[in-house]
Amino acid sequence: MSSTTSNGGSFAQRFRTKWMSRLLAPAALVILIVFFSFAGRNFFSYTTLINVLDASYYIGFLSIGVTFVIITGGIDLSVGTVMACAALIGGTAHTTWGWSIPASLTLIMVVAIAFGVLNGLMVAKLKLPPFIATLGTMMISMGVGSIVSNVRSASFPTRQVPEGRFKNLFKIITDDFQLIPTGAIILIAAVVIAHVILTRTKMGRYIFAIGSNKEAVRLSGVKVERWEMSAYIVSGVFAGIGGIAFAAVFTTLTPAGGQGFELFAIAGAVIGGTSLAGGVGSVFGTLIGVFIMSTLRTGLPSVGLQSHYQTFFTGVVVIGAVLLDIYRTNRASQVKVLTPADRYRVEMQQKIEQARKRKAQASGSGDTAAAAKVEEEIAHLKQELRHTYAQMRRREKSEAARQAAAERKNEHEIEKLASDTPDLVKSPE
Repeated sequence: MSSTTSNGGSFAQRFRTKWMSRLLAPAALVILIVFFSFAGRNFFSYTTLINVLDASYYIGFLSIGVTFVIITGGIDLSVGTVMACAALIGGTAHTTWGWSIPASLTLIMVVAIAFGVLNGLMVAKLKLPPFIATLGTMMISMGVGSIVSNVRSASFPTRQVPEGRFKNLFKIITDDFQLIPTGAIILIAAVVIAHVILTRTKMGRYIFAIGSNKEAVRLSGVKVERWEMSAYIVSGVFAGIGGIAFAAVFTTLTPAGGQGFELFAIAGAVIGGTSLAGGVGSVFGTLIGVFIMSTLRTGLPSVGLQSHYQTFFTGVVVIGAVLLDIYRTNRASQVKVLTPADRYRVEMQQKIEQARKRKAQASGSGDTAAAAKVEEEIAHLKQELRHTYAQMRRREKSEAARQAAAERKNEHEIEKLASDTPDLVKSPE
């Protein structure tokens, strides 16, 4: 019976359990683009594409890093403020301390990675809950940014001056004001590198394993602390890259910036199919989730709604994505016991599949008579399957209804007996 059970899933069942969740986010993105293209004003244009990409860069980098953390079963609430803090300190180093742009951008990366290491130490070494640890880091980074900048805004040079040319990494504006979204290349390259790390390296395998069953990984001799900490360091690295993108997109940075970005980063990962329970995730799905939010942000004004409606609709999409993840997890954890009718259907499907292979072999050898005979056999098997399976299912449903009625009758008799003889059900003093 083991073979029957393992081969019992039909193509439709395999599609629902494995591919449906992977295809929903891309399908939702396509539907949004089509909808806004017809319902919005001037949405389907090159300028709109540039706006969507501009809104995707820094949130996209944050979401990639958060994906690593969520796959481990953790959470990082600090990525938004860490990104803003690092960018603010880098801007202060340039405008106030006189640092060069390369040194300031390097400082952005150093600050962000330092916060990533701090998160990793608190979660992996000190065993603090990720929610509490990263919530504290979020507040610390906000305070550090304000302290270092003396609660003042910081700015980076415009792209017209030589020191502002680093902004061309994310968008080139030609002399005739043509826009080239070079940042899309960097974002896609980051996604590809992150995908390779997650799927082709020891680090990626252990990150998935930790999210699936941390205790089992620990008992197998793996240094869980090292690999769990690495996920938070990766999140810090991408927060630093996001800080550079943030500085390239926005010329002036304020101490209050960055709040709420962590929520959009987490939302992008969740919408893209990363499970908050851990052990499941894809950076390509995360990228699609980020594009969905950016498309909402750009498309809603084109249909007459303000961009702050993005928060409302993003919340709806996140709830739907989490419900889908719960449904998928429950379906995966269920152990289905095949009834006699189910086993009969599986066995008949296997016979039909074997007959089809014989027909293909006969047709390939040019034996049309044998192929026609097998075709008749297949038709007979299908008819027998439909007739016999329907009968067996009716009998099983009838038996299940009879048992349910008997159980209800027994429960009713027990309740009646309890009401007639209350002394028998009194609790002992």
